[in-house]
Amino acid sequence: MTTNTRKADHPVSDIFPSRWSPRAFTEETISENELLTILEAARWAPSAFNAQPWRFIYTLRGDAAWDAILGALLPFNQTWAKTASALVIVASETKMVPPGKTEAVDNGTHTFDAGAAWGYLALQAHISGFAAHAMAGFDKDAMAKAVNLPEHHVLHASVAIGKQGDASLLPEALQAREVPSPRHPVGQIAFHGGFKG
Repeated sequence: MTTNTRKADHPVSDIFPSRWSPRAFTEETISENELLTILEAARWAPSAFNAQPWRFIYTLRGDAAWDAILGALLPFNQTWAKTASALVIVASETKMVPPGKTEAVDNGTHTFDAGAAWGYLALQAHISGFAAHAMAGFDKDAMAKAVNLPEHHVLHASVAIGKQGDASLLPEALQAREVPSPRHPVGQIAFHGGFKG
């Protein structure tokens, strides 16, 4: 098991630097109730106008939907995600009915809000003893077909969830990459009063 040695520059809960996105999973199962707890956390993310545009399509390994959803991942991601306990597809609805209105309009913040929900999902997975690894590497047309994506919805990511395993479980080419990634210092991402030239 890889040890996480990341340290925060400022005081924060250890949950933030200790969460990372491994690819090695033990092939242990996750119950639907355990997964629903993770999705419940995502439900509580903030959203503009309380539109809650995020949508999650999930499958547990062995389900009827598993092969189609796994098969829509790019081959590289299939090599390691196949041992996950669950796959969750993150999508969002692009339309909303604003408060006090009856007609749907474009929701300009649906992607921002879906990202917030993914963050809650990732943290709850970590709290619950699971690892969550989000991927952009999938065939959007194949995934849209696999999950029966409705009109006015877009796909954002696939998330593999499972119990973290040892890096030796991965294909040899991935083993060296199975380490927590670094983060930019706060001074490189946050600017007082405006961007610095």
